[in-house]
Amino acid sequence: MNEEEIELEEFVVEGIRGSLAKAVEIKRANIQSVDVIVSEDIGKFPDNNVVEALQRLSGVQVTNRFRGEVAAVTIRGLGDVTTTVNGRNVFTAAGRQVALQDIPAALLNRVDVYKTRSSDLIESGIAGVIDVRTQRPFDFADRRVVLAARGIYQEQADTFGPNVSALISDRWELENGGEFGALFSLSYARTEYRDQSVTAGAQVPFMTDQPLAGWVPYQRIFPDIDPNTGLPFWQAGLDDGLPTAPGSTLSMFGQQVPYLLSRDAIFASDFMGDRKRPAANLSLQFAPSDRATYTFEAFYNGYRDKIFNDLHFAFVDWWGSLSANPSADIDLYPGTNIMKARRNVGFPYGFMSGDFTEAETDSYVFALGAEWKLTDRLKLAADLAYQNSEYKSAFFAVRTDRVHRSINVDFNSGGGLPAFSYGDDPATPNVDESDITNPALWNVAQMWDNGNYDEGDAKTLKLDAEYDLDVAGFKTLRFGGLYDVRGAESGSRTQNAGGLGMPLSEFPSEAVYVNKDFFDGRSDVPRSWAVFNGDYIPANKDEIRSLYNSRINAGLLLEDQLVMRETFDVTEKTTALYAMSDFEYRPENAGTIDGQIGFRYVKVKNDTVFTDQTTLTRTPGSSSHDKVLPSITVRYAITNDLRVRLSYCETLRPPGFNDLNPTINYVEDVTDIGYGTASGGNVNLRPTESKNYDLSIEYYFGRGNAIYGSVFKRDIEGLVVPFRRRVTAQTVARPNGYDYILSQPFNASDGELKGFELGMIYFPENLPGVLDGFGVQASFTSLDSEQNIPLTNNAGDVVGQRSGPFFAVSDESYNVTLAYEKGRLGARLGYVWRSGFLNNNEAALFANPLGVYRRPERSLDLQISWNLSENLSLTFDATNLTDELVAQSHYGNQPGNATTNNFGNVLIGRTFAAGVRWSF
Repeated sequence: MNEEEIELEEFVVEGIRGSLAKAVEIKRANIQSVDVIVSEDIGKFPDNNVVEALQRLSGVQVTNRFRGEVAAVTIRGLGDVTTTVNGRNVFTAAGRQVALQDIPAALLNRVDVYKTRSSDLIESGIAGVIDVRTQRPFDFADRRVVLAARGIYQEQADTFGPNVSALISDRWELENGGEFGALFSLSYARTEYRDQSVTAGAQVPFMTDQPLAGWVPYQRIFPDIDPNTGLPFWQAGLDDGLPTAPGSTLSMFGQQVPYLLSRDAIFASDFMGDRKRPAANLSLQFAPSDRATYTFEAFYNGYRDKIFNDLHFAFVDWWGSLSANPSADIDLYPGTNIMKARRNVGFPYGFMSGDFTEAETDSYVFALGAEWKLTDRLKLAADLAYQNSEYKSAFFAVRTDRVHRSINVDFNSGGGLPAFSYGDDPATPNVDESDITNPALWNVAQMWDNGNYDEGDAKTLKLDAEYDLDVAGFKTLRFGGLYDVRGAESGSRTQNAGGLGMPLSEFPSEAVYVNKDFFDGRSDVPRSWAVFNGDYIPANKDEIRSLYNSRINAGLLLEDQLVMRETFDVTEKTTALYAMSDFEYRPENAGTIDGQIGFRYVKVKNDTVFTDQTTLTRTPGSSSHDKVLPSITVRYAITNDLRVRLSYCETLRPPGFNDLNPTINYVEDVTDIGYGTASGGNVNLRPTESKNYDLSIEYYFGRGNAIYGSVFKRDIEGLVVPFRRRVTAQTVARPNGYDYILSQPFNASDGELKGFELGMIYFPENLPGVLDGFGVQASFTSLDSEQNIPLTNNAGDVVGQRSGPFFAVSDESYNVTLAYEKGRLGARLGYVWRSGFLNNNEAALFANPLGVYRRPERSLDLQISWNLSENLSLTFDATNLTDELVAQSHYGNQPGNATTNNFGNVLIGRTFAAGVRWSF
């Protein structure tokens, strides 16, 4: 990657300052714009996983801090990141990306984040490339053994989980003068986690207390078709939603009808899981002479997760029983037509669902690489790799339901948190209907039994050559190519059944689960409820299936419905060729100008087979595309410490395999809205293309200190967006036809993302006394994004355009880490913040407004290490010290929406970890 290796060798990584200093030197030496995280020592990466460590880099934002860890990463606002391990493109199962959190931090040497692209780097990943580098035996001068163990306490789950790793490496001089090295490392982590959420439902229109003739007070208004106009009463999916001014009206049956806005439901989730991640890495290196090195690597990472989602759901849209004075039972936000609270909503339908999910992944990479110095001017490298990744999951859920006597809801009792409770029926003094922990009050309802598998493999040959030109200012000529054959296959099974018509109390006691201490008392919501126990499901699936067959309809759950059916099988062949040259120009008394110029040619051919899950019809197809992608970077060293870089490159993102699948999947309506959803792919999707511009200035001073900033722009063409339309389809479940909102992807949008970032690493020299050893790492990123999205009517016709931001892009983000290293003590206190952002679009069935926005997110984390001796150290880590709620969201982005349109709230709690590390 064009590093000036002579500069890097001057640094030996020890501790926080050493790792940051080496990261600075790598950034300084590389012609491309790259930020780096370096392991502080062998087996001592600075965070629990790669994603958590990345959030300290400028331009990097992370989100989705669920399940005991951070899971999602964007570079300069874009989530399309290509991940490589030791320069090799890796993926999980049938996807195009890898779950970075599955790669154990303990096995890593360093992580490079490329924000600009040279022609020898893989062309995909509009956001950038993250290259994860594992340890190799020739990285060490002699034998090294490292053992590490940590116990991580998850506050909400109230559990400790082990995180252990071991590494042994050695190298030997051979009798013939060559050298051989071997390294083996492994790790194992187990995490038991608990995430709790409380969510106010979608905001939809209701009649006022003076309803239209034939309607009742506060009756919900569905977006049904008005027979007078042929148009829906109201349009779902509007960006800003329906007007919220008092007295706002809808056109219904030729009249202007006033409406109020309220929520259709209230729901909560108690989400518990047990995750395990084993991993191992073997690296063998052989150097018969100083002109050749051969490296064999085998890398394995696994993932196991058992999840019990305890879901609690109640409608708040029923008008069947109201009090004598229903208008006294609602509160409006002042100056709006929006209900803040509803009381005495009689006989609402509610359900609980015990959802059990079991998922596992096994991924393997085997590679043989070689580097030869053929002459003093010509170097050649070859790499042959094979990888295979398999993922499978099973989902089994049993729902229980009932009609509550009544419900009272405050949709925002403060800070975006809803509060709700159930009422008791005074006519039944021997039964407390408000006690939702009583299994006798819950009927066993529907069952879902689904499964999926995904599998991917790849065979890759990569060749690279470098020739010392030294002609007319051109220093080197680099050229090479890649040939990759990628296979991806996916399959699924599904079956479901209606209710059993028996109370939950008739099941064995172990089939009933009652949670406790839900949401830590942060809001006035039920602390406990009874649900079908997800932990009972795995060992009793056959018994449950048999019960549904015998109680409902013999033969409804068929044996062949438990067999996986292939949904798609794709073979993708990629050929890539590149050529590039490093150049340098030294004008007299004017610094140094150097850089790279090159191009990459890529051709991709797909052969596909898609299988309709209803008819089992197999549809073959093929597609191909090719593209020449230029790149150029010019670097101007004004002085030895002050540099300016200017870069231009083009990248592309191929469509996901499942997005190409033309099969339509129909999902029944589960919220009694009157129509379902449907989704499918588009076999005609083409790659999304991006033109990337980058200008940066960097100032290096002292040992490992730097201040840097950059401005950048991404012009993106052919973004994939969903087209929605209403269709009527006949399915097995609905042979007479049923209405669905169908969503399919199209390359129908263009976008632009621009911004700037600032970063600094600074350890002052010669601070007095105890202050000596303090340093700071900080960064700030500002982003501005916009894409055009076509608007469609119910028939799918384009009726206009709208502009909006990219998903998951915060306009501002920053992080500040205070570091201290003196003697045996090392410490780091880091604060990360990002502004609110558009997270997703609501389902088109009831979107009002369409966009779901996240509130600003923040985290305060602490890391401390104490070296008891040269070989033995203790560590303590804590995350989310201020115990922040995460994923707090609201509908729409107008002023005040966070209050009046609050949506989700997730409680994850804090984690604390203590560990020991021994090396010799």
